[in-house]
Amino acid sequence: MTPVRLGAVAYLNARPLVHDLERRRDRFALQFDPPSVCATLLHEGAIDVGMIPSIECLRGPEYRIVPGVALASRGAVASVALYTRRPLAEVRSVAADTSSRTSVALLRVLCTRRFGIAPAFEAQPPDPDAMLARCDAALIIGDAALFLDHEAAGLQKIDLGEAWTAMTGMPFVWAFWAGRPGAVSQGDVEALQAARDSGVAATDAIANDYARGDARRADIGRRYLRTNMRYGLDDETQAGLEEYLRLASAMGLAPGPGALRFY
Repeated sequence: MTPVRLGAVAYLNARPLVHDLERRRDRFALQFDPPSVCATLLHEGAIDVGMIPSIECLRGPEYRIVPGVALASRGAVASVALYTRRPLAEVRSVAADTSSRTSVALLRVLCTRRFGIAPAFEAQPPDPDAMLARCDAALIIGDAALFLDHEAAGLQKIDLGEAWTAMTGMPFVWAFWAGRPGAVSQGDVEALQAARDSGVAATDAIANDYARGDARRADIGRRYLRTNMRYGLDDETQAGLEEYLRLASAMGLAPGPGALRFY
C-alpha cells in the first residue's frame, strides 16, 4: 500500500492531530510546513491530504474534509492576533503574516464588521519588530504569536478568535484535513480521527516535548492546548465555519461557498 502523503501544519497547535502518525509510516508519509504552504502543496497535487487553512476549501471546490477533525477555538485562541502600539481605531496599515490565509481574511472581515477600520494590508514575514517598523499593526499567527510577550514589548494584543466569537457567538475553524475525492480510505479517515483522540489525551506531554526544556514555553503550551484549542468539528463548529466562509465570500475574499463535502 502506498502511504498517503500528509501535509501538516508545523505549529504546536497541530501536534495533537498528528500524535503517533509519524509511527504509521505504513499508512502515512508526513511532512510539516506553514499553513499557506500546506494549501499550495495540496493545490499543486504535491500532497494527497493537507491541513489547510479553512478558507482554502473554497479554492478547491472538489475537496473533501476529514469529518470530526479540525483546528478550532471558541473565544480566545491566543495564537492568532493583531499587535499594535496604537489605538485600534487609528490603525491605517497592517503587516500580515505570509504564513496565513484564513487569518488574513478573518481580519479583513473583522475590520469591516466589528472594528470599523479599513487598513491597507502588506504581506510580510512574521517578524514583529520589522512588521511594526513598516505598519501600524502586525497580524501574526502560530508559535510566533503564542510565545510573544506582547506586554514586555509594549504592544496591545487583539485576539482574533476572541473577536470572532464576540461578534458571532460561534466557534472559529482555523484549519482541517482536506483532500481530493478518493485520496484516503475509510481506514485512513479512522486513523486520523484516532490520532486526534490520542493527541487530545496527551496535550501536556506534547507541549512539554515541543518546548524542549524551556519551562516558560512549556507552561504556555500546556495551557494553550488545554484551554484555547479545540479539535472536533461538531454541528456548532461547522456552523461557525460556514458563517465565516459566507462572510468572506460576501466581501470578495474567496469564491462563493457551496456545501461542505466530507469523506
